[in-house]
Amino acid sequence: MQISAKITTVTEMEELGAAIAARLSAGDLVILRGELAAGKTALVRGLGVGLGIIEQISSPTFVIARRHLGPIPLTHVDLYRLLDHSNMRAEVGDLDVEADLTTGVVVVEWGDETFFDEVRLVVNIAITSPEEREVTLDWRS
Repeated sequence: MQISAKITTVTEMEELGAAIAARLSAGDLVILRGELAAGKTALVRGLGVGLGIIEQISSPTFVIARRHLGPIPLTHVDLYRLLDHSNMRAEVGDLDVEADLTTGVVVVEWGDETFFDEVRLVVNIAITSPEEREVTLDWRS
């Protein structure tokens, strides 16, 4: 099922993330796509709030993955730095995302769906103007 929304503020993006979190549970994997500065981290911050995570969520671009503890743990993975690597699939395997899925939700930015067994949601964020984003949610199950 696909749903689209127009987002015009960071607060709206975070609120959308919190609303999405209400439909997620441990074991769900989310693929997040969008250009640089599209609002991906803001969406993940909202997911964290919705999952009951208290700590601040920031982009994991330089560390590749950040794990956040809460009632439902959240692992936030950013594969941007691995896009040019010929062995990206192996490096993704080394992150052991499957283990994180046993107890929590995993969000993967710049991810390739074929790297993962089961994807619950694909989120595409398109920059339609400097002030507006078009967010499409593609629920898989």
